[in-house]
Amino acid sequence: MTQRVLILGGRGRIGSSVARDIAKHTQAEITVTGRTAVKKGHDTSKQYLALDLAETGKLREAIANSDIVVHCAGPFHYRDTTVLQICIEQGVNYLDVSDHRSYTSKVLTLHEQAVEKGVTAVINTGIFPGISNSMVRQCVEQFDQAQEIHLSYVVASSGGAGVTVMRTTFLGLQNPFEALINGKWETVKPYTQREAVTFPQPYGKNGVYWFDMPETFTLPKAFPTVKSVITKFGSVPDFYNHLTWIAANVFPKSWIQNPGGVEFLAQVSHKMTDVTDRLSGIGVAIRSEVTGIKDGKTAVYCSTLAHENTAVASGYGTGSIAQLLLEGKLNKPGVYTVEEALSTDLFEEAMQSRGIDINKQWL
Repeated sequence: MTQRVLILGGRGRIGSSVARDIAKHTQAEITVTGRTAVKKGHDTSKQYLALDLAETGKLREAIANSDIVVHCAGPFHYRDTTVLQICIEQGVNYLDVSDHRSYTSKVLTLHEQAVEKGVTAVINTGIFPGISNSMVRQCVEQFDQAQEIHLSYVVASSGGAGVTVMRTTFLGLQNPFEALINGKWETVKPYTQREAVTFPQPYGKNGVYWFDMPETFTLPKAFPTVKSVITKFGSVPDFYNHLTWIAANVFPKSWIQNPGGVEFLAQVSHKMTDVTDRLSGIGVAIRSEVTGIKDGKTAVYCSTLAHENTAVASGYGTGSIAQLLLEGKLNKPGVYTVEEALSTDLFEEAMQSRGIDINKQWL
């Protein structure tokens, strides 16, 4: 029987990249959704379904006719757990590209329900979080005891992800967040404590800042010996970092505490990136650095990755896990983050098949 994949929000930049990856690496029948119908003459290689997530009855029917649901309808700051709940009820496997701690915390509470129904749900599956989490696991496994994780990300201009990445960035500035530092949970203010981090070329040394990511609390859960998890984010060109810093630290809080203010800042930034995309590119780089004990000594292991298109790389992260589910290579009932669900062997196999080169070295 033909396997069927439903991609919610599949007409956006990220969702489209996920659909292309699944189409390339599997024989699945793909249906992508958007809030409006597709005009004639549009790409006919996939099926299209006009669907608003508020249309629960229509959503339930679409999920019931699928083998896997991939939730790409962000930003996830505003999403509830309805999609995953329906998947669990219907016995349908689930993936998402979520990237916010509030959503991650909510869906993880459905773990036992997913176990009972035999549903494998893997969350945070894009590029960061996503591929970045597996890079951390890759590093942690080199040690007898991992102690500190330092994750850094840099995105060039819009990252090719459209206005969604702008919304996500400004939404991430709204509130201080908890981070594990030297064994204690401390409150951190977003976009503070700039640090110069060296990424693969063409990025080199770039400024990164504290940023609220699900990894700040999922990685300590996955790797309980770790006493510090640092997640920092930056942009290229560097003037975007300074503008974001101003938005986080100078603008009135009301600007980023309501949807209207976030949308205004996101749209203005998106218009700016229409210009800078052509100059800086739309790529992404990740640096995962883990400190720990190896053979009785303190050591540092680092892995890095760079890709020319952030949205495409995100499609690789999610599409590869969809492929593993469809092939039966990944079957782990429950709700898991990537670092808990995906073995390093399967991760490396998936990345190699997509031409992703991850540089690894002891420092």
